[in-house]
This record gives sequence, structure tokens and C-alpha cells, in this order.
Amino acid sequence: SKRLTENARKARTLFRAFSVSVGQTRALLAVSSKIRLNPGSSVMSSLLQNAHRIVVKVGSALVTNDGRGLDESAIERWAGQIAELRRMGREVILVSSGAVAEGVLRLGWEKRPQRVYEKQAAAAVGQMGLVQAYETHFRAYGIRTALVLLTHANLVDREQYLNARMTLNELLRLGIVPVINENDTVVTSEIKVGDNDTLGAIVARCVKADLLVLLSDIEGLYTADPRKDPSAKLIPVVEEVTPEIEALAGGVGSGLATGGMATKLRAAKMVAEVGCDMIITNGEHPEVLYDIAEGKAVGTRFIGKK
Repeated sequence: SKRLTENARKARTLFRAFSVSVGQTRALLAVSSKIRLNPGSSVMSSLLQNAHRIVVKVGSALVTNDGRGLDESAIERWAGQIAELRRMGREVILVSSGAVAEGVLRLGWEKRPQRVYEKQAAAAVGQMGLVQAYETHFRAYGIRTALVLLTHANLVDREQYLNARMTLNELLRLGIVPVINENDTVVTSEIKVGDNDTLGAIVARCVKADLLVLLSDIEGLYTADPRKDPSAKLIPVVEEVTPEIEALAGGVGSGLATGGMATKLRAAKMVAEVGCDMIITNGEHPEVLYDIAEGKAVGTRFIGKK
């Protein structure tokens, strides 16, 4: 009886493993015409050759100390890498989070507030520190910065949208690195962009960027959830974001997708429509922007429509 129970347990384990494998295979077959698992080095090496104007988005986890205050060493590292891109003749716009986290620290609060007006107060206080940090570290490389705070209203009103474009274009012409964030001090949940993946995509479209780089705590898009399936493989190139591609990320609105991949795929679709490429990669790698600049295969590249 004991042996039979053990055999039954092993059989169930094998069946589950087989089911995952079959499910992953079916998913790959459904999207096989839209992805490249072995794209070759020329795909990545050509990316920077044609990318003159680049939007780089960094999330809170990459510029703060676990959400409490700014990580000055991380900001210094981003400034150095962006300075190198500038030296190579690229124009760079930075979309950065971190204001609320810095505000919470400066106000002496124990944790991130839940009430809207407290978050807005923290953003207002923290924005001062965020600007100061970027200004200090970029100045070490002889680069000036400018703070640009945008709202949903700025981006849906045609006149304001065009004014934002003209301002950003002029800043780039002057050799300045714009640092962009959503203006959390005046927006509410009903009228906000909501996440910096989407904000980065809107900015990339606005300035007609060649490349959007989304830096996160994940390596890129996988054939399955790598947290649950050890056989999941990183997809180096996606030629089109289809419903099948969205399903690989858990599907829009699913429990997995709320972890952030849904917003990244939406951003990829937004920029692809205007011919802009996009990369999702892990910003925790210390020289990730150098790697992209050198054409190394990092993360997942989404190809814009040409």
C-alpha cells in the first residue's frame, strides 16, 4: 500500500511536468512566427547603430534603497552610463521614479503612505532630492539636466502635447538630459498615466525616439513564468506583440500580468506603431547600458514597424 501511494505521487509529478511541457510547446507554436529564440548577434549589434534618440526608463527599485530614500551609488552609475551614450553621439531622455520614496525618508515616515494627499506631499518633498541627486551626478560628467513633470492632461491635450514635444526637442538640442516623471503632486488615480512604462512609451512617441529601454528587475520576456517553470527560456526578439505573446506573460489582466509585464507589453505595442524599437532588460546588471551600446544580446528586443 505504501509503495502504491509513492508510485501514485511520482506519477502525478510526472504528469504535471508533462502538462507544463506540452502547454509551453503549444504556446511556442502559437507565437513561433513572431519571435526569434536564436536571432544572431547582428540583430542586437545593429540596434544602437540606428538609434540616435533613446528614452531610458528606470523604476523605483533601481534608484532607491528598497523603497526608502534614494540610492546615490545607483544614480551615479546611471549618470555614468548615460554620459557614455552621450559621448557616442546619442541623445538620451531619462524617465525616473523615486520621488515618493525619497519624500517618505525626508519626512521621517516609517512606511509609504496610503492616502492620496500624503503620497502627493511625499512626492513634492522627494522631488527636490531626486532632482538634486541627478543634477549632482550628471554635473560630474559635464552634463546639465532639466526636470520635466508631466500629467495625463498634458499628454492627451493636443496643444499641451505639442508644447511638451517642442520643449523636449529644445532641451536635447541644447545638450541637456531631460529627467521626466509624472507630476504626482497634482494627479489622482482617475486621471494619471499610472506607471512609468507607459509614460516612457508616450515620451518615446512624443519625441520620435528610435529606442525605448525599460530597465526593471526582470531579464525580459520568457516562454513561460520562470518563477514556476525552470524550463522557461528568455525570448531575445519579438517581432509583433500579438494576443499569443500577451498570453506568454500571463495575459492582460491576469495575476501574473499585474506583476508588470502587461504594462511593458502595452508600451512595446505603443512604440512599435511609430517605428520605435524597445528593450526590456534587468537594470540590476551594473553595466547594462554599456552592454546595449556595444550590441550585446541582453533582455528582449521588440522590433518597431518600419
